[in-house]
Amino acid sequence: MASPGLLTAQSVRIKQARRLATRAFRRKTGRFLVEGPQAVREALEHRMRVVEVYAEPDVATRHRDLRDLATVADVPWFEVNRAAIEALSETVTSQGVVAVCSLVDVPLDEAVRRTASLVAVGVQVRDPGNVGTLIRTADAAGADAVVLSGESVDPHNPKAVRASVGSLFHLPISLDADIPAAAKAWRDQGIQVLAADGYGSFDLDECIEDGTLAKPTVWLFGNEAHGLPDGYDAIVDRSVKVPIYGRAESLNLATAAAVCLYASARAQRINEPR
Repeated sequence: MASPGLLTAQSVRIKQARRLATRAFRRKTGRFLVEGPQAVREALEHRMRVVEVYAEPDVATRHRDLRDLATVADVPWFEVNRAAIEALSETVTSQGVVAVCSLVDVPLDEAVRRTASLVAVGVQVRDPGNVGTLIRTADAAGADAVVLSGESVDPHNPKAVRASVGSLFHLPISLDADIPAAAKAWRDQGIQVLAADGYGSFDLDECIEDGTLAKPTVWLFGNEAHGLPDGYDAIVDRSVKVPIYGRAESLNLATAAAVCLYASARAQRINEPR
């Protein structure tokens, strides 16, 4: 039996929030779910994004800072029973707290400004874990923004949100971008566009040594199975392969993105005026 005052899985609020697991309802309402104390903490620190929080009663004790952040931000805090939190959770064992937040995406020209030095672009990336990891990696590497093509998975997908571990609140994210048109605009602005490609004409080591990576750069990362679409060689400055020194056949998308973004970040920092 539910304790008095606790919302249950049958509560109207919980049923509505559950529908945010679908992309169509997220787009209709402009909201998405953020699960777990670390991700909710990141969300609450960007208070304009958080609509409400649902938590089991002991969360306010175990994670007192979350309750304090919600209070300061004047965010409604609803206590729920275990069945309700499990209804909102995508994980096997819920950590007891879920926030409803406003979508984080912004227009492309707002995400990638003329002063951008490092941007990560996902093209037709279909795995939500890869999208979340790309956002997290771009954040860690100090990138200015993440851009996703219209065929890519929604970064507000619960699995993508978990994989980003709160990083989707740290840097601008733009969705549904027309990448060929955007690439032309970026190149016209003086930002080079590099494609990560296992069969690229240039080696990442060459690009480090010849100073290419010290320049403002947009990196394109393609689909997990097929890479970048045909014809993309014509819209980029260079197609770059990550050298394989051992016997592995290739690197997965997330790993290749981490190598390329960190190579650019390091090259740019080494060449910063002192």
